[in-house]
Amino acid sequence: MNAPVSARGLFRATGKKSKPVAIRDLEGNIVKVDALEREENEFYPTPVDPIRSIIHAEMDRLRDFPAIWGPACGTGVIGRELRTHGFRTFDSDLIDRGCGAEIKSFYDFKEAPARAMLENPPFAECGWGNGKARWLYHALETLDIEYMGLLMNWGFPGAGGLAPFWAKYPPARVYLMRWKIDFTGQGAPPMLNGWFIWDKAWKGETVLRMLDRKDARQGEMDL
Repeated sequence: MNAPVSARGLFRATGKKSKPVAIRDLEGNIVKVDALEREENEFYPTPVDPIRSIIHAEMDRLRDFPAIWGPACGTGVIGRELRTHGFRTFDSDLIDRGCGAEIKSFYDFKEAPARAMLENPPFAECGWGNGKARWLYHALETLDIEYMGLLMNWGFPGAGGLAPFWAKYPPARVYLMRWKIDFTGQGAPPMLNGWFIWDKAWKGETVLRMLDRKDARQGEMDL
């Protein structure tokens, strides 16, 4: 699961210096560093707040599926939240992180183990510059996924080269999360995120909705 690349290359190209960012050190103090450290294998676990928010928002539609697939499950946090709320899941990942997932590359699946997917995917492979939207095309064309919910950077639709993809596969619903997710635990969330939902049962224009970090309904999900 990927975070966006550092802007240091851009600043280097323009002759400008990137601004330090504030992070929380191991003793809990706020300190300034040149840039956030990147995790090995681009692994950024998803906090529970954005998971619970989308489960609640899409609960009725998710219940239409006998199982939900997490193909880049990491430590399995999305699957655990789904199972807690009554859903059957199938977890897989390229790397064994101890959650009992099937260890298999997403691209080695020629048939989907479930018709629905909910995931925080590798950002780079959903964009254009590095991945050429490889993840998206594999899911929607090769695997013919019926329902796909992906947690993405809010700026993701603006990635250069994705215009043909958006024209062919507009999402059914997009949920803007009105808070910044701290994927790294370093205390400096850099961006807004959203859940992008592709749903073949949907007919019509893309619907934009908002998600709050906490509301009365999510309080019922603190099990």
